Amino acid sequence: MCYHHEEEWSEDENRGTQSRRRRLAIANAARSAALVENLRGRLAETEARLARARAREAELSRQLHEMKRFVSVMEILEAYLNRRFAEQRDLVSRLLSSPVP
Repeated sequence: MCYHHEEEWSEDENRGTQSRRRRLAIANAARSAALVENLRGRLAETEARLARARAREAELSRQLHEMKRFVSVMEILEAYLNRRFAEQRDLVSRLLSSPVP
């Protein structure tokens, strides 16, 4: 009879241990799932920031290209105006140095 009593106690303890293990496994799985969701959210945020950064980079590259074209046009205009100024200066110089009839 004593043996039977010990056997019941041992089975109850075994069931309690298994129950605790199950609860721990469920809690660990829940923590892991929450961690995975958190990481997915952070990854999505990072990808969104990266997409915004790439869009901004593309916009800045476009603006830089436009500015380079503008500078090229300004350099062409500057060279043309410098040449015209020199031509006009030479013309005025010739007119002032020529004898008056």
